Order: sequence, then structure tokens, then C-alpha cells
Amino acid sequence: MRIDKWLASVNVIKRRTVASDMVKSGVVYINGIKAKASKSVAVGDKITIEYLKGPKNYEVLQIPTTKTIPKSKKEEYFKEL
Repeated sequence: MRIDKWLASVNVIKRRTVASDMVKSGVVYINGIKAKASKSVAVGDKITIEYLKGPKNYEVLQIPTTKTIPKSKKEEYFKEL
């Protein structure tokens, strides 16, 4: 699954367009490497998002099979580090 799609699907970022813009502006990193929107996410990847207030780090636990997941189940898909 593409990084922008994953961020929106697991409710890290609310909308895919916002996720895509963040990737294009260079604030999203996968395993320490600046991500492109087409970069695929795999289980075990470490994702860092550089917000203005400081970086947020996540670890991918699962890849969703549907477009969105319930907010109550988001802990199954990523872990905040």
C-alpha cells in the first residue's frame, strides 16, 4: 500500500490529499529515508512525520485491506513510538 494511502487509511492523517501534500513537501520519512508518494509501506517499517511541534514516530503493525478502518481498531495497525 502506498504511504499516502496508508496514512489516511489508518487515521494517522485525516484525509489522503493532506497526506499526499505532506509526502510531497518532504516531511514524511520511511526508515529514515525521505518518502515519495508512490513508496510502498511494509509491516515493520518505521515512519517519521516531522510536524512543527516535533517529530512523531510510528511503527507499521498491519496493512489494512479496506479503504478505511474504524478508529477503535487503529492500535492494531500502527504503534506510536
